[in-house]
Amino acid sequence: MNDFDSILQRYDAISREVASLSSGMATLVLASKTVPQDTLMRLSEARPGVIYGENKVQELLSKYYEAPNVTWQFIGRLQTNKVKYIVDKVDMIQSLDSLHLAEEIEKRSAKIEKVMDVLIEVNIGQEESKGGVPLAELNNLIEQVHALPHLRFRGLMSVLPNADVNVLIPLYEELKDVFLRVQKQYGEEVCYLSAGMSGDYALALQNGSNMVRIGSAVFGERHYVK
Repeated sequence: MNDFDSILQRYDAISREVASLSSGMATLVLASKTVPQDTLMRLSEARPGVIYGENKVQELLSKYYEAPNVTWQFIGRLQTNKVKYIVDKVDMIQSLDSLHLAEEIEKRSAKIEKVMDVLIEVNIGQEESKGGVPLAELNNLIEQVHALPHLRFRGLMSVLPNADVNVLIPLYEELKDVFLRVQKQYGEEVCYLSAGMSGDYALALQNGSNMVRIGSAVFGERHYVK
């Protein structure tokens, strides 16, 4: 079995597991950081409808391609001066965490007459090393984002700590409660809770997530260029 066949096999297995754990309701986003473009092209041809999530603007630009069987999202920390390079390429920005960034996405989206789907990133674990808005500031940011005509607020995203399951479960429960409260206030258009990656996606899906960002569990160990 070659490397691509292994990727295809893992993708199919995880797709089935994600569907099973969520009664078919969850969305699988493939975190494609460091994965070569030719691999992504082959996978989207073999499995139409894949969603790729990129963490870095420069890498997204180097690998981006247009095809009817693939969509792109941005899932990493985004600098305002890089927004202009990706608004015409991605269908969703998952890592919105400030009014300043929201206003830049609004400005750049308006220029191309596009309404950008966004998730607000919440720092549920209160980790200084991670992006995301603190819970205490979430409601205010949602109101500000909701008022921008070229942004469509679709839900919440979070990157949870690398921690024991006994630590993670209460955080997932809190995140789910926050999401349900926000959804009740703003309506069914707020439909995504993006949480869970290769190491904890099953736990995430069992505790309220309906969108997972999975990379190494499908593509294998990442190989970073030094």
